[in-house]
Amino acid sequence: MDNNEIKIWCTNDGKRHIATLGSTLSDISKKWCTRVKDEKTGKMYPVLAALVDHKLKGLSYPVAVSHEVEFIGYNHADGRRTYIRSLCFVLQKVVREFYPDKILVIDHSLPSGLYCELKDKTPNDEGHHPVHFLTDDELDRIKVRMQEIVAADLPFMVKTMLAEDAIAIYEGQMQHHKAELLRSLGKFTVHVYSLDGLDDTFYGPLVPSTGMLTKFDITGFSQGFCMQLPSINDFDKVLPMTRQSKIAATLKEYSDWCNIVGISGVGSLNKAILGGRATEIINIAESLHERKYAGIADEIFRKRSQVKIVLIAGPSSSGKTSSSLRLALQCKVLGLNPKVIELDNYFVDRDHTPRDENGDYDFEALHAMDLDLLNEQLNALLRGEEVELPKFDFKAGQRVYDGHRMRLEEKDILIMEGIHALNPEMTAAVDNTRIFRVYASALTSLNLDENNNISTSDNRLLRRIVRDNRVRGITPEDTILRWHSVRRGESRNIFPYQENADAVFNSALIFELPMLRYYAEPLLRRISPASPAYTEAIRLLKFLGYIVALQPSEIAAIPPTSIMREFIGGQTLSHR
Repeated sequence: MDNNEIKIWCTNDGKRHIATLGSTLSDISKKWCTRVKDEKTGKMYPVLAALVDHKLKGLSYPVAVSHEVEFIGYNHADGRRTYIRSLCFVLQKVVREFYPDKILVIDHSLPSGLYCELKDKTPNDEGHHPVHFLTDDELDRIKVRMQEIVAADLPFMVKTMLAEDAIAIYEGQMQHHKAELLRSLGKFTVHVYSLDGLDDTFYGPLVPSTGMLTKFDITGFSQGFCMQLPSINDFDKVLPMTRQSKIAATLKEYSDWCNIVGISGVGSLNKAILGGRATEIINIAESLHERKYAGIADEIFRKRSQVKIVLIAGPSSSGKTSSSLRLALQCKVLGLNPKVIELDNYFVDRDHTPRDENGDYDFEALHAMDLDLLNEQLNALLRGEEVELPKFDFKAGQRVYDGHRMRLEEKDILIMEGIHALNPEMTAAVDNTRIFRVYASALTSLNLDENNNISTSDNRLLRRIVRDNRVRGITPEDTILRWHSVRRGESRNIFPYQENADAVFNSALIFELPMLRYYAEPLLRRISPASPAYTEAIRLLKFLGYIVALQPSEIAAIPPTSIMREFIGGQTLSHR
């Protein structure tokens, strides 16, 4: 091997290869790994990016020393993000062509893809940018033009530019949030991507060219449209359009909350924190939460002659426990007497627990609960009878009874929270009119900038990393490695039932990402480069790097009743 050759260990085929110094990952992929195999399904996917020594790189990355390389496709989370970023740039390109007087805002995730809006560049008298409603013909025109750009197989180019020059470009393109974010970061240079003369910044690599972006669709939704993405399980199929009006309304409400506080994106949030407004933002955000809890309690109170049971569901780290406590407190203010039943106590004995496809106990399955007993006791309570509540001994894996009895009096209201609370099958034998269902989740619609949205899943993962390490002694590495399984359970048991809720509570707080950076960043930095969680840790650290952290004196302003106290400690709420 001469000085112009380097060793590449390709984990995809388990072989060592010799590459020429300066070869790009694309060059190497074309020689030894043009497609990647999903080990679970056996399906083959085109290579979209690569992990070089566990760090995500675009295929244009040149290799200068020996590396371990894993090529990834759409079946890998980082491959999907690379695909989605690239597709967003194509959409941005088309909007610039067709609507030079509009701003594309890629607002938040939907079950089918990304929710997008076109807004006027000129604000109205209230300082808001009105939304431009697109007709079906206009949406078809956008889709056709995107398909033309894909068919042209145009390259995505990347260059390093002075930050001040990039800011000038984005101000000229009316991308003020992007420019504000770059200013708040204080960087000297930035990476800028180009597509056929259009410059933009993305917070991760893109695919080499537009020809790889063959699967997508455009469908009108709400005031804007959904850019539908390929299915995770089948790249050749686009996710079907799912309309969730309650979730969409909740995300719109969060945007309204941001406007009240004067925050339009991470750039303006950074500016506000650097300007000493952190405590003000905390106080306003917590007050908005309190009003929402009070509103839900008012609705329950109005239905008190009929409703006796409140069920609360939500995905992991959504703040279900704190939400049940805060809601119970608001019900007490109205003269109701909340009582709590823990659904975990209705698990079936361990030897009757269903098993998953790998033969392991599936504790998240609906029938891991004794539904017959649960329904029987709920109906007895609704009839005014007294019941002896079960207690589950998790160490022994069996149900026991310790004499704890309950009866519902006139002003009593039963509160239960759990992952299946919105699934009608859980309480199939109970009169549905006696139940009020609440869905709680951290549905942030705060974005990095106009066309780079923040994943609500990332927000919850950071919450869980902080809480698990503090309360349960679980390392950040273990939390990250378990997250895929958690997400899979949510997709099966929670998300399909979101629209069954009578009320949706958004537990996201405008100040929480700056707060989470303070707690999560040092935890993530402990993860070793040799760990299988290292790639995800690096991605989360890069994301947090765009956010200005709160200081301890500012964190002290978070009240003890805040949802955030469930994760960082110091909560004073209790059901007793």
